[in-house]
Amino acid sequence: MLALKFSDGGLIPVIVQDTKSREVLMMAYANEEAVQLTRTTGYAHYYSRSRKKLWKKGEESGHFQKVEKILVDCDEDCIIYEVEQTGAACHTGYRTCFYRTLSGDTIGEKVFDPEKVYGKTGH
Repeated sequence: MLALKFSDGGLIPVIVQDTKSREVLMMAYANEEAVQLTRTTGYAHYYSRSRKKLWKKGEESGHFQKVEKILVDCDEDCIIYEVEQTGAACHTGYRTCFYRTLSGDTIGEKVFDPEKVYGKTGH
């Protein structure tokens, strides 16, 4: 098994891609525990840098990511979760976090209203 190279802060970037459409859904970070939980449960787990804690994608929204495969880049310092996405990947309600162009045009599909899912304070 490959030895992942976590940053000095103990994190590794995770690119999340839809296993069927190949669309990039999001980018997040994982620590060693999150990667292990993902491997053992089959569902995507990450480490929140802002909340300083582990989180399972979908635990609040119900929009889970079933991980089909984990790929490792050539330097072993970045991984891809190939997932079957339930609902939306983005906490703003869009299917993917990459729903805007650099000029600010919205090109993505909004799947849910975040206020109804997370409340007025957002996520």
